[in-house]
Amino acid sequence: MILIADDSKFMRISLKRILQEHGYSQFVEAENGLQAVLLYRLVKPKLVFLDITMPVKNGLTALQEIKEMDRDAKVVICTSLSTEENKKRAYSLGAAAFITKPHLEVVPSIAKKLYSNSGERSL
Repeated sequence: MILIADDSKFMRISLKRILQEHGYSQFVEAENGLQAVLLYRLVKPKLVFLDITMPVKNGLTALQEIKEMDRDAKVVICTSLSTEENKKRAYSLGAAAFITKPHLEVVPSIAKKLYSNSGERSL
């Protein structure tokens, strides 16, 4: 299961399509950081893609809360706000990778590496 959290429906569809083209088939989606945290708690996905700029709760706060819940969570920040400060903060909070939109060509290789290194989790 992969959780895709982005306030842009277009971006959620784009990420999902890229991942589906590489064999991934189970997804849950969140429109904001609060939904992402709640879905993580409920579903325990093997991999999470999080935008930074989202309503209700931003992606960095969601990342922090997810990592507090599960220190082994595999979370990839996928954002257009690729500042050094955001990168440093994301990695310090435990992000496994940082992708700058619209450069999504790295998504399949990151997903393969992180998804295959995740332990199986029961729902």
